[in-house]
Amino acid sequence: MTDTPVRLLTLLSLLQTPREWPGGELAERLGVSRRTVRRDIERLRELGYPVQATMGADGGYRLMAGKAMPPLVLDDDEAVAIAVGLRAGAGHAIEGVEEAAVRALAKLEQVLPSRLRHRVSTLQAATVPLAMGGGGDSATVDPQTLTVMAAAVTGREKVRFRYRAGDGAASRRQAEPYRLVSTGRRWYLVAYDLDREDWRTFRIDRVGDPVATGARFTPRELPAGGAAEYVARALSWLQPEHLLDVTFHAPVEHVAARLPRSLGTPEPLGEGRCRLRTTSSDSLEWLAFRFAMMGCEFRVHAPAALTSHLDALGGRLLRAAAAPEAGSQGPQGPQES
Repeated sequence: MTDTPVRLLTLLSLLQTPREWPGGELAERLGVSRRTVRRDIERLRELGYPVQATMGADGGYRLMAGKAMPPLVLDDDEAVAIAVGLRAGAGHAIEGVEEAAVRALAKLEQVLPSRLRHRVSTLQAATVPLAMGGGGDSATVDPQTLTVMAAAVTGREKVRFRYRAGDGAASRRQAEPYRLVSTGRRWYLVAYDLDREDWRTFRIDRVGDPVATGARFTPRELPAGGAAEYVARALSWLQPEHLLDVTFHAPVEHVAARLPRSLGTPEPLGEGRCRLRTTSSDSLEWLAFRFAMMGCEFRVHAPAALTSHLDALGGRLLRAAAAPEAGSQGPQGPQES
């Protein structure tokens, strides 16, 4: 590789992979001598990249953290992932994050090739965020499935896919995709199911083999204020809503800073106490764990079932902290001879 700028960018891209690269392997990858690799490493150092060298027969190089962050070299998928993440951060009310996300996104999109800008805008235009409380497990989603669905939403193109319901039942679906909704833990597709002639929400992690059919459609009117609202309603039907009434023996500032925003803000009671009256569709098991992590004393007035989960959680913690029974084989320290 005789083009020095291209070779330096290729070398930098390799070094940004979190591993140590032997000098011989770098030379082979770049098609140059080890001496040329050493010279290129020095050029990168002069540009501010903190490349650390290790001694040895072959020698190795690793890019370390420095005092300032030098420019990064990203491949196509990495650039798209970062741009989508920045757009999501720019649209969320996280103090101190949204402004920085907008600045970073502006810099990144300024240098994105048109083909990547199209991928980013396609995925983003097809997605709306839905802020939800904690609870429930997260699910891994195939990026290719998201890409197919996002393109179909934007292009108003019918899709076919396999779907696995919560009870394990498998089926094949044909639908008109309306919008993707991200809850932070899961992705959902809001679509009109052509076989059932009704609106449905589909968990993307349960979707398999999605195919855009090429058949166009005119979007129907969603029977809700928006896709996020529709998903929120669908999820609330699946989970019972609990009326919460909890007194915390701590100032309202302490409690509010540790409560999920979805539960609202407690009301101050004076004398360093506050009370939370709200509704939640989160699982009682998760609520018990979340309240136990508040770092203060509290008392649950309702629902009664929540106290049972707290009793069970407290019992497990007490048993875990109890001293080993006599004669039990626990971890032993060094023995004197």
